[in-house]
Amino acid sequence: MTDESTPILYQVEGAIARIQLNRPEKRNALNAALIADLKKALRQANDDEAVRVVVIGGAGADFSSGADLSALELISKASVAENLADARSLMELFVLIRQLSMPVIAAVRGRALAGGCGLASACDIVLASSTARFGYPEVKIGFVPAMVMAILRRNISEKRAFELLTRGAEIGAEDAREFGLVNKVFADEVFEDEITAYAQGFVKMSKSAVALTKALLYQTDGMPFNEALETGVDVNVIARMTEDCQKGIARFLKK
Repeated sequence: MTDESTPILYQVEGAIARIQLNRPEKRNALNAALIADLKKALRQANDDEAVRVVVIGGAGADFSSGADLSALELISKASVAENLADARSLMELFVLIRQLSMPVIAAVRGRALAGGCGLASACDIVLASSTARFGYPEVKIGFVPAMVMAILRRNISEKRAFELLTRGAEIGAEDAREFGLVNKVFADEVFEDEITAYAQGFVKMSKSAVALTKALLYQTDGMPFNEALETGVDVNVIARMTEDCQKGIARFLKK
């Protein structure tokens, strides 16, 4: 995974699809080409029956620093229609991550800032190295962390979100875990091994059950209690009819 001619590198190891943001010289800054290729890689993983979990990481020292300077320059000169199309492309990426049938893990080493922090928090799981840094510095240049706000507010409390979004400060991995932005923090020297071990845990689970659980979790977000329960009833019945569930019950009854 060393080809620097493409902004995204894709590789499948067993049941794990590894997607690497591959602009290390730009701190894996997001641009139109990277976002387009990242969406292609996610769809490729979703279409692969052998893949059970996706891991997104960054080449070099950082996960992603957000939009690069050339992208910011384009934003400043673009028309309303052009800016709308560009913003919608990023929105589509965030939505796609939730639509995938398998878990998507952000493996954050180094800095995850602005849109890069938004990309990490859009993933189902965030695993960080102990020296990782997170932040939303958009307000420092008069910009609004608008789309990532919808994701962040679903990850952490209102007070924490307000603080991160309006002060523009970076926080360390342990603070991010305390805030609820990060699931687990691993020491730098064992980070890659821990990521692989964590991802392998999903390989042992029922693929259909994980897919249904992920879909239901996000589908019921914001639903009234009774409506969420009714939706749960439907998924409960669907789960009972899956091959994985029927085989699992049979194994349990034989114990």
